[in-house]
Amino acid sequence: MDLDDIATRLGVPLDDVDRVHRLAGDLPSAPLPAKADAPAILARLAVQPDDLAEIMAGWPDPDSPQWTPELRWLLDRSIALVRADLGGYDWLPPGPELPRDRGPAWRHLYVYAYLALADVVLAYHRDHGIAEGVSWATLADLGRNLAVDRRMNREGWPVMQAWLTLHARGGLYELGRLQHQRGEDAIGLHIPEAGPLSPEAITASLDEAREFFPRHFPDERYTAFSCGSWLLDPQLRDYLPADSNIVRFQQRFELEPYEAPEGLDADVEVRRFVFRSLTTPLDQLPRRTVLQRAVADHLMAGGHWYWRRGRFDL
Repeated sequence: MDLDDIATRLGVPLDDVDRVHRLAGDLPSAPLPAKADAPAILARLAVQPDDLAEIMAGWPDPDSPQWTPELRWLLDRSIALVRADLGGYDWLPPGPELPRDRGPAWRHLYVYAYLALADVVLAYHRDHGIAEGVSWATLADLGRNLAVDRRMNREGWPVMQAWLTLHARGGLYELGRLQHQRGEDAIGLHIPEAGPLSPEAITASLDEAREFFPRHFPDERYTAFSCGSWLLDPQLRDYLPADSNIVRFQQRFELEPYEAPEGLDADVEVRRFVFRSLTTPLDQLPRRTVLQRAVADHLMAGGHWYWRRGRFDL
């Protein structure tokens, strides 16, 4: 198919389609699981019933009128793009942001790619001796992110579709309370929406990682844990109790000098994670928790939040 024609039919920039073509080339894709097996797999990936029903309704059957040639091309080449970087751990958008209001095939195209890659990454995990429980706990972040996207009235997915390629390539592992991302010399920490950020749970997760990575990736050498997040913004200490879980999490880190992150607005990210809304007016944001009140009060006063990076020795 002509790339310009594909871009026009998909309603996305030609540069985005060209990027997929360049990175995927004619590299091998991977098949989806059998349709009959998909509900059980999706349930194991923590996909909630409403999302599961939508995914099955948009399933790429050979005779489905939803699946135009350009959609089938993008699905196949997006799978190949991600599969080609199996074992990678950098940020990797799998393809262009699609107009998701056109139906479940458009809305969930990258979910189908994730499903096709599940067996690929599970085999990668097995090759590294990783326990099945860790594998499925890690991959089940799909269901969590779909549920968040639904709560956000579909505002959340464009970021999530790239985020989930870390899981699908073996670049990230959920070990207890935290997710741990492989890197150059540091293990990157991420905080999923999974309950209190208690010091005990954090310590247990860090201890698990200290054993996990030398065992399963013995050729990689890590000297530190690192994190980049609005959660490390010291301004939070002006609003939160000194013994709050967030403040105690901050205290583990030595902050790096501030540098504005390229292409990332910390105010937007705070709203994404604290309120799960990017469009609610400031004066209508919920204020049910100390953190919500802190974030809202700071923004209402004309302040801004900052994305800070920090690390501490392994």
